[in-house]
Amino acid sequence: MLHNSIGPVDSLPRTAGWGYPEPYTRDLLLAILGIAVTQNTLLHSSIKQVLETLAANQTTHGHIPSLVNDPKNVGASDTTPLFLLAVGIYRTHIGEEDFLGEAVEKALNWMAYQSPSDRYMVVQQPTSDWRDEQWVLGYGLYVNTIYYSALQLLGKLDRAQQLADEIHEYLLLDGPYYAVWTYKIYADNRFDLLGNSLAILSGLASREQAAAIIAWIEQACQKMRDDGQLALGLPPNYFPYIYPEDQQWHDRYTLYNQPGDYHNGGIWPFICGLYIAALVASGAFELAEEKLLLLTDLVKKTNGHSVTFGFNEWINAQSGEPRGQDWQTWSAALYLYAAKCVEDRMALIFNDNSGLPYK
Repeated sequence: MLHNSIGPVDSLPRTAGWGYPEPYTRDLLLAILGIAVTQNTLLHSSIKQVLETLAANQTTHGHIPSLVNDPKNVGASDTTPLFLLAVGIYRTHIGEEDFLGEAVEKALNWMAYQSPSDRYMVVQQPTSDWRDEQWVLGYGLYVNTIYYSALQLLGKLDRAQQLADEIHEYLLLDGPYYAVWTYKIYADNRFDLLGNSLAILSGLASREQAAAIIAWIEQACQKMRDDGQLALGLPPNYFPYIYPEDQQWHDRYTLYNQPGDYHNGGIWPFICGLYIAALVASGAFELAEEKLLLLTDLVKKTNGHSVTFGFNEWINAQSGEPRGQDWQTWSAALYLYAAKCVEDRMALIFNDNSGLPYK
């Protein structure tokens, strides 16, 4: 993280130690969870620079760009709620109470206009969130859980409660977990590990529902291991995988999103870190410790570099081999966050914010 904290682009942090020299907004903002649990002033300064630069490059309407330094690189559905989340974390855990007040109000206004029903849940276009090779259409779980978490941290509790009510109404379709997305008569009821982990961490899911979600994950992953679809003891980011014969398959997936690869079921260390933190939040401490040890083994793997810890971007689910870039900022940061949550037996940042768990 220290290596990546100053990169070649305007001295902003880089996204990965090799490849990805650019300051990608979503990667760096999610990394604030790991940065916030450290006492490292250099890392605190680096994320403050990111947030201030994003505020300076915010659009007139309040949208946050996908590259920290490029105000023209816009169109992402998750950058603006991530900005709100990161400012909320910075205010309460690192910096001053009124940090970037004007930019926050503009971003909140932008989010209010992302609801076509003029209510609270926000919508997105396909491939507009962190999954740039996967279709998530309409009301997406991940973006709305980020938004809900941000509203809690910023003290917008009434708005957060209204959003939570709608998430439960629209995204609890069948089973204990939340669907990936839904819109009108269309939906994807496969499992999104990132979105559901955030739902548990933020308190959106009740304690009982969180336990049911975790039990379902572990049972489903064991079956995948038994069937030869999963090589590791950590869950994929998305499953069951989409296959060419499935209705939701797109031709481009042949090149970039095969079953068990990338966004179609790849294992992402940063998401596994959040899952471990969610286990802590639910009180499953022993399981969290077990998964942290597995993640520790996983982040040692490298994709061609002679380093002790690879902190690779993503891992193929069937082979267990790393396929992305090594020394990924968010892989290292969310590992650190998970380790600290396990050590303290508390879902840090989420457990001590001003919001309350969903009723």
